[in-house]
Amino acid sequence: MSKKFVVWFKDIDKEDGNIVGGKGANLGEMTKAGFPVPNGFIVTAQAYFHFLDEAKLHGEIRHILTGLDVSDSNTLDAVAEKCQKLITRSKFPKDIAKPILDAYLSMDTGLKHALVAVRSSATAEDLPGASFAGQQSTFLNVSGEANVIEKVKEAWASLFTARAIFYRQTNKFDHFKVGIAVPVQRMVESEKSGIMFTLDPVTNDKKKIIIEAIYGLGEMIVQGAVTPDHYEVDKTKLEITKIDLGRQEKQMIRKGSVNVIQKLDPKIGIRRKLTDEEVLALAKLGKKLEHHYYFPQDSEWAIEDGNVYIVQTRPVTTTGNTQKQLVENKNIKKELLVRGDPASPGAASGSVKYLASPKEIDKVLAGDVLVAQQTNPDFVPAMKKAVAIVTERGGRTSHAAIVSRELGIPAVVGADDAIKKLKDSMIVTVNGTVGEVYKGVVYVGTSKAKESTEKLKTATNIYVNLAEPSRAEAVSKMNADGVGLLRAEFMIADIGVHPRKLIQDKKQHVFIDTLAEKLEIFAKAFNPRPVVYRATDFKTNEYRNLKGGTAFEPEEPNPMLGFRGAARYTADARVFEMEIEAIKKVRNKMGYKNLHVMIPFVRTPKELTDVKKLMSSFGLSRSANFKIWMMVEIPTNVIRLDDFLDVGIDGVSVGSNDLTMLMLGTDRDNSEVAHDFNELDPTPMWAFQRVAEICGKRGVTTSMCGQAPSDYPDLVEKMVEWGYTSMSVNPDALDHVRQTVYEAEQKLVKKKK
Repeated sequence: MSKKFVVWFKDIDKEDGNIVGGKGANLGEMTKAGFPVPNGFIVTAQAYFHFLDEAKLHGEIRHILTGLDVSDSNTLDAVAEKCQKLITRSKFPKDIAKPILDAYLSMDTGLKHALVAVRSSATAEDLPGASFAGQQSTFLNVSGEANVIEKVKEAWASLFTARAIFYRQTNKFDHFKVGIAVPVQRMVESEKSGIMFTLDPVTNDKKKIIIEAIYGLGEMIVQGAVTPDHYEVDKTKLEITKIDLGRQEKQMIRKGSVNVIQKLDPKIGIRRKLTDEEVLALAKLGKKLEHHYYFPQDSEWAIEDGNVYIVQTRPVTTTGNTQKQLVENKNIKKELLVRGDPASPGAASGSVKYLASPKEIDKVLAGDVLVAQQTNPDFVPAMKKAVAIVTERGGRTSHAAIVSRELGIPAVVGADDAIKKLKDSMIVTVNGTVGEVYKGVVYVGTSKAKESTEKLKTATNIYVNLAEPSRAEAVSKMNADGVGLLRAEFMIADIGVHPRKLIQDKKQHVFIDTLAEKLEIFAKAFNPRPVVYRATDFKTNEYRNLKGGTAFEPEEPNPMLGFRGAARYTADARVFEMEIEAIKKVRNKMGYKNLHVMIPFVRTPKELTDVKKLMSSFGLSRSANFKIWMMVEIPTNVIRLDDFLDVGIDGVSVGSNDLTMLMLGTDRDNSEVAHDFNELDPTPMWAFQRVAEICGKRGVTTSMCGQAPSDYPDLVEKMVEWGYTSMSVNPDALDHVRQTVYEAEQKLVKKKK
């Protein structure tokens, strides 16, 4: 009986797909053939079917699925949840549990339980014409008998996620003819990991082996979250023919029982990840795999303590399906000029225009590629005309990166020697997906994220960050619950004149009418969904470059900590009054009551009180249909949060970028200290959690509108646990953040039950 329900990798091969699924069969085949595969066993599909019989679930699940219209996402979600609950709440048969536990305990090392990965392997997965890869769940860092049993059951339940049901039904697979096996495999704590193709997936050149490598666990490369090293090997001669080094900013490692993303020292991130010996050792394995399977292979590998492991392999079926695995980092027949960090996805070609300062923004014409050392809001008019942006400094949270994503144009930041190598009038192609700039106009087959086919609903609101009115209509059609951060900078830059200059010239109506027109675009596009407008937060150096600005703005040694945010409203109420008049016009005359306000950079509770009094005196008071939020971006906002809430506000939004910089005392745009900027550092993480807990007790909504939720799935999961009511992310991150939140909420529900 135990032989039927549990089998070791060494006892199965590629012919056993009907018992252990495609993934399991490949693991067994490789083990049997002598390839270095981390040891493990598989809970067979027969165990799954036996469980269904014992729990008498066939009839119930079939009844639930009868008549299901998978195009109705709400119904599909509800049906999927019912099916999964039936499985996870059913009793686990003892005759399956015993052989699983016996096998697992035999993997123990010393006094410790083995740390394993519990994966899913559908019985049609990785077979021609029926690839179910990615439809079911994987659980990493599992330890202990009870946890293994629980994860096996959850893996079974994942056969009935909304995605899996949708996939089977649209591809006309019988739900009960697809079984699921569960490989349980020793975790590899890889120092290096990556992907290997035994042909070039872009050109189909079978004479090449393509290897890509990163530091840390392999999830980062599969997700396309980092730019890997790229190695090419001549398959016949086993000679390395090409090496492109990637700049890796972060890596995923195991800490305790969880995976964490940590920043890499820039000096380490730019180092070569693999030695010649490691590249050739992998290439030899790849060549053997292809010879063994008689077909080109797409493999995932890992190196731990100097030992190379193959953790998965599958046949390469079409180049179209495999390009995304390599994140398009090929540069085939392309001359690479500079490489930096991928900041905004997509590709575009144009003529280089280098700007030494904002005073030169008129040089940029429609269709140009803007090149600068770095950008600030003064560059915005030029950025809006450019087809792509390249900067020498900055990371994914820099101004250039944020604005490029707002505009929906490709961007590469932190590109060393960009100013030296990208000369004015040179024609270049910018690939923002992988962070590379090539000479001339070349084809770049960037694989943008596929649009979600499901309109997932989550209890946590997923808002979007916006600033450019021209993007409002298109983004409003995405799966966003509203705008959680509407920046003023683009709209003020469009006016182009310092507000106090307009007051001096008695042209207040120009500011009020123009700002109101811009705000209306967002409010109308998203109505009735909320639009949270962050009031102006220009710094003195940014205001000085507006027309007439030098007459009204002091020169400050450190504008970030200077005259900005709420302090400006009380210092010169006339400028703030114009802003309030524009908001009132949109709400009262144009009728868009979905427009709300967020106050930035508030240093003291008294300052917040004074701003609220000003707003009331101008005829705009907090009410049931008008919400006032406050940015939490200064350490004092976290430390004295109860005092700020006592003033009376409806919500807070954590600005993770500024708060992290101020708490860690580092500047993310300064290459000398940027390596210390880390939103996952214990200090900002403490702050993020504290804000949610205090606001939860006080009944105040809690959001986060910085870059962090877009970049870190682990942080998103924590935010759901802590009780964040919303998060606001870049448009390109909406779908994957929504998916992460959805899965985190499902876990939370199961945990509470």
